[in-house]
Amino acid sequence: MKKFITLISLVLIIACKNDNQQASIIVPQPKIIHEFGFTLNDFKVINDTVKSGEIFSDILLKNHVDYAKILDIVNKVRDTFNVRNMKAGKPYTILAKKDSTEQALVFIYQDSKVNYTVIDFRDSIPVAHNKSKPIKKVIKKVSGVIKSNLTMAMQDEGLSPYLSYKMEDIYGWSIDFYRLQKNDRFKLIYEQLYINDTIPVGIGEVKAAFFEHNNKPFYAFKYTLDSVTKASDYFDDVANTMKRQFLKAPVKVSRISSRYNLNRRIAFYGNKIRAHKGTDYAAPVGTPILSTANGTVIESKYAGGNGNYVKVKHNGTYSTQYLHMSKRAVKVGQYVKQGDVIGYIGMTGNTSGPHVCYRFWKNGVQVDPLNQKLPASEPMKKEKKPAYLKYIEPIKKQLDSIEFKK
Repeated sequence: MKKFITLISLVLIIACKNDNQQASIIVPQPKIIHEFGFTLNDFKVINDTVKSGEIFSDILLKNHVDYAKILDIVNKVRDTFNVRNMKAGKPYTILAKKDSTEQALVFIYQDSKVNYTVIDFRDSIPVAHNKSKPIKKVIKKVSGVIKSNLTMAMQDEGLSPYLSYKMEDIYGWSIDFYRLQKNDRFKLIYEQLYINDTIPVGIGEVKAAFFEHNNKPFYAFKYTLDSVTKASDYFDDVANTMKRQFLKAPVKVSRISSRYNLNRRIAFYGNKIRAHKGTDYAAPVGTPILSTANGTVIESKYAGGNGNYVKVKHNGTYSTQYLHMSKRAVKVGQYVKQGDVIGYIGMTGNTSGPHVCYRFWKNGVQVDPLNQKLPASEPMKKEKKPAYLKYIEPIKKQLDSIEFKK
């Protein structure tokens, strides 16, 4: 009898233990996913891309929205989202009912990694909103050494090509990027932009830069001078503006194919000595040509060996001319600002390849622009300098502490 009772007790203990184990099992809850301003768990989520030749109505029809409803959506949201602007290859997301109909309720078109449009037609009146994903800014510090050119140096460091363009914008008035030397070097402090903390979506501001060219240091710091307008610009380590009255070159991405040379022999003229009073910048046909300074267009026409050309008078001292354009973009009497597009690279007139011949006048005489000491823009006001120098002090220390890779 005692053995029987003991056996029953043992069975009960094991049973209780099993019950306790079962009771302690936690059923995992589904992860709540929030995106585009919606809780995605509440919908059937369909991700796809716009196919070639596919239009808005095609997408909604196959997601069980009738044509009358689609027409109403298109008409109601056209001021915010023109469905004709959808492009093949762009991703979109459909939020549909979680029932047997799987009817679409929301259409989300992703124009870029950051920007998207939400078209919500759950209610009787469809609405559309243009939105952007939250962007996180992370400060990066990098350095590089020039072996051939700036773009290649950026690539060697795994950096965005945009940083090359940005460097040329910052130093375009003080460094001739067509005359960089091997072992010139640079440092940068800039913003890398991310969404979802890990997906890079571009470059923000370049906060500070250092460029060593021909063993001469060039510092540049981004600084906001006006707290009201938020106007900002780049200045060096002693508060001089980085800008000059003239850009170093009229084309952003190009190479010098021929320099100013009064003793140059030209094959087109039988290899005879004929002065070349311009600097040729070679680039693909259609590349924008920029006015190197503010001024008024005094000539815009086609003329013999010059082909299509534009001439700009900047002041009583300086004028510039831009030859062999495929197309002119300005008219006589038009005022242009530094960096405005005045035409496009071509091969008109006497030329053997696509380029712009850039000519530079000083007091009515053509001179070599690359050998001119050009005047600076308006300097920082004296009363602004103390605050600026205090602001850049810790940033300059950060720049100086960045080491160059060996």
